[in-house]
Amino acid sequence: MEYKITGGNLPVVRCKLEQGESIYCEAGAMSWMDDTLVMDTNIGGAKTFFSKALTNEKLLRNKYTAEKGEGEIAFASCFPGSIGAMEVTEGTTLIAQDSAYLASYGNIQMSIFFQKKITSGLFAGKGFIMQKFYGNGVVFLEFDGSVTEYDLAEGERKIIDTGYLVAMDGTCKIDVVVIKGIKNIVFGGEGLFNTVVTGPGKVYIQSMPIEKTATKIYYSMPGKPSSSSSSDTSSSSSSSE
Repeated sequence: MEYKITGGNLPVVRCKLEQGESIYCEAGAMSWMDDTLVMDTNIGGAKTFFSKALTNEKLLRNKYTAEKGEGEIAFASCFPGSIGAMEVTEGTTLIAQDSAYLASYGNIQMSIFFQKKITSGLFAGKGFIMQKFYGNGVVFLEFDGSVTEYDLAEGERKIIDTGYLVAMDGTCKIDVVVIKGIKNIVFGGEGLFNTVVTGPGKVYIQSMPIEKTATKIYYSMPGKPSSSSSSDTSSSSSSSE
């Protein structure tokens, strides 16, 4: 299988399959393809079904096979950003945020990945349940915005704001920590929790989490107050009373 990622910050991955080769994706991910490919929809096994039920992925998975000869199939990103082709080999694992999966080639299996401290994860929200990929092949992931990659040494830590962590090697450890200091929590604008990733292994950080972008767009709409102005309004109302 050959692939090419084009489109800049509105990316699409175009995969060329030889006759008999197959590629998998979540339901609805295919953007266009040649008529030499045939689609088959399936659940992907009980384990995969359970994993998808706990994440934001669709429950069904499509398999496209080049049955009538070689052909091309394309998968476009659903949000401005980038697409990463992540190689997975036997004995290695890849951990990614829920909803990042776009497509995969080869013998790739997926299961759920829970953060170590469940109580912290329950309060931290996004990132508590992630996806684990293993097997042998290539996984195509969607990244929100651009991606910065770090190769952490043993014991080296990276503190990441919620939503910016998109993927990491299975050798990394992940934890959720409370931001220290009441003043920092109330006035710092960073929320209550941060994600801490500890090496060894690679970590991938995205620059434009879709949730934060959606919030910014919402407050930029005509007639919508900004988050700061809404707090000012509530303060003035309290003082007038």
